[in-house]
Amino acid sequence: MSVRHHVSDELLLDYASGSLGESWSLAVSTHLALCPESRQRLSAMEMTGGALLDDIGPTRDASGADWEKIRTLLQPNMKTVVSELPAKQSINAVLPEPLRSYAGGDVDVLKWKQLGPGAYHFPIPTSDGEAIVRLLRIPAGKPVPEHSHGGRELTVVLAGSFMDGKDVFRRGDFEEADEDLTHQPVAGEGEDCICLAVTDAPLKFKSWLVRLLQPVLGI
Repeated sequence: MSVRHHVSDELLLDYASGSLGESWSLAVSTHLALCPESRQRLSAMEMTGGALLDDIGPTRDASGADWEKIRTLLQPNMKTVVSELPAKQSINAVLPEPLRSYAGGDVDVLKWKQLGPGAYHFPIPTSDGEAIVRLLRIPAGKPVPEHSHGGRELTVVLAGSFMDGKDVFRRGDFEEADEDLTHQPVAGEGEDCICLAVTDAPLKFKSWLVRLLQPVLGI
């Protein structure tokens, strides 16, 4: 089934330019690995950016060395942009590359940590310190406790599905949330929902019991 929910132009442009941190870039690159349409959009952005650099050219006041410095600054920073997607992905793997390498393997070999009845997470370390990256596994048909956000949250579906209001998110789908969104996603029936989630602030749960356990759970 084709991907229906795509990364926004603004976020994809930040990714293409290299201004997006490693944690956020991992979410975008995971979506790109599963979404041919978004990969085409990224290629178009990169081609447009390259053409603009060629058209601008150095000014009379800028030396050749100065222009090369400007070009380097405008081109993607490979330390923060996870843009080198492998030519071949493992057909049976749930986690695409580069996410699978970050996690240390596919979902069947990970040491999941329990969050609640049937729910698990697996933290993924990154070096930028901008956000918390984790895999979530929510049991089929079960809801995530209702919550809002203290900042940005990016979610990519890797297996199963979840419903958020009237929208259904399946493998490869990408959801962006911020402080304005309060929701209660529900995992689809028939299969556990496995997602990649990246957040830069703790979630704001409506339930006092979940808030009480939040420091222990690390969410």
